[in-house]
Amino acid sequence: MAQAVMASGRVAVEGMGRQRRAWLASLLRPLLMLGGVAAVIVGSGALWLSGGRIVSIDDAYVRAAKLAVSTDVSGVVDRVMVHEGQHVKTGDVLLRLRDLQFRIAVDGAKANQSQVALSMEAMKHDYQRVLRDIDVKQAQVQSDQASFDRFANLVKGGSVTRAEYDDARFKLMADRAAVESLKQQAEVQLARLGGNADVDVRQTPQYLQATAAVDEAQRQLDDTVIRAPFGGIVTNVDTTQPGMYLAAATAAFGLVSEQNVWMEGNPKETDLTYVKPGDAVTVSVDTYPSRAWSGVVESIAPNSGSEFSVLPAQNASGNWVKVVQRIPLRVRVERHPGDPELRTGASVELAIDTGHVRHLADLLP
Repeated sequence: MAQAVMASGRVAVEGMGRQRRAWLASLLRPLLMLGGVAAVIVGSGALWLSGGRIVSIDDAYVRAAKLAVSTDVSGVVDRVMVHEGQHVKTGDVLLRLRDLQFRIAVDGAKANQSQVALSMEAMKHDYQRVLRDIDVKQAQVQSDQASFDRFANLVKGGSVTRAEYDDARFKLMADRAAVESLKQQAEVQLARLGGNADVDVRQTPQYLQATAAVDEAQRQLDDTVIRAPFGGIVTNVDTTQPGMYLAAATAAFGLVSEQNVWMEGNPKETDLTYVKPGDAVTVSVDTYPSRAWSGVVESIAPNSGSEFSVLPAQNASGNWVKVVQRIPLRVRVERHPGDPELRTGASVELAIDTGHVRHLADLLP
């Protein structure tokens, strides 16, 4: 009997415990739910406040200064001095054209220059000769004038005939006309000398023109040798072979700079709110997934990429749809000896640290 009472007591106590635990559980459940929601809200808020600082751009590529090697003279390729993928320095010879015709042109221009100098010297002497002829003719005119005056007195007394008088008069007129003609010749010669009879022939327009022709011929001769304007790597060399005719301004092959290398990104306009020149950038190159380069935002274009397209978008029609634009951005990358080669056109990813910290005030309208 006593055991039965004790057993019933234990059952009663256990029931009361279960009821108490159930009551406590019903009390804690909403508190825990509210705490979980609060934790999520607080965590999301903290994540939002700490986020927005890094802008990631995956539409980015390696860019480098590049050049389609060419020259402004036409000719036959004599020798190609480089091979595919060769590293060259500034001033290295890349290609030579056959220069025989250009050397002939230089010799011809120099000969013409010498001929002009001789002609100008001859013109100076000829001017002096004309002046002497004027003096001679002027003396003849004075003699004719004296004879004419004497015949004019004698013809009145009948000492000379009218025919002799007329001959003296016509001779005086002819010599006067000859003097005027010589004076005009002297003026023409002096004008050709630039108004200075003692001018240095090397300063005359004719000689300067001949000198310019020599310089142009020499320039064309010099341009038959194509040199590297900057250091880099040559490419597409096999497209140009000796014996091939290369027209002026036609690309022989390409040259890509090794030093002037940068990254070009095309972020959305909405990603550039806090991006500014000078921001630090972490660069990841797809070719080298385990490496990262440091860089800095060098410039942000003042226009979208479509502004200079052949057919820019026209948004004046009634069916206009807003499209997020891309703004080109340039990043200067830090390179060190031993770094892997960066190939122009390779894909990269940019992570820009804007340094911007969000505030709760940003949520307010």
